[in-house]
Amino acid sequence: MGEVISGFGETIPLFNSPLETGLRALIVLDAFHPRACSTSELVWFDHLVVHTADLEGPDSLHPDLPSRAGELLVRRRLVDEGVRLLLHAELVNVVDDEDGMRFQAGDDAPSFLDLLAVPYAQTLKDRAQWLAGRLGELAEDAIRDVVHQRLGRWTLEFQGEETLHEPAA
Repeated sequence: MGEVISGFGETIPLFNSPLETGLRALIVLDAFHPRACSTSELVWFDHLVVHTADLEGPDSLHPDLPSRAGELLVRRRLVDEGVRLLLHAELVNVVDDEDGMRFQAGDDAPSFLDLLAVPYAQTLKDRAQWLAGRLGELAEDAIRDVVHQRLGRWTLEFQGEETLHEPAA
């Protein structure tokens, strides 16, 4: 359960996979459009979009487990791989400016996301819109401060300083 057999006989996980994370990133980027987001922001938003109650928002989509702050530690790799899938599918654009490399929803993102009609996807889109309304106008440093307050400094430190200040290549 939670896996798909590809045409090549390999099993591809659907949950906690780059595909799932990439779809969440695309939903977040679409909600934040036209803002371009760093990889660090996408990692934080990937957590917060499913744990909106951490920000006194709507009920969280995923269970509020005591160790959920540690999820940020494994999300970085999944977000990187998910964004690569989105780039390959030409659903996101790279914005390279004085702030470094950032990602922005591409022109085809809204049409693609309209195809996701299951209730969970719609609820996720609603949470992403709420998150964009809550954090969309903040600078990355201010968002990092919010994450620090809500999830704890140790989580950010485990991500590493390069994760906090420099987007992935």
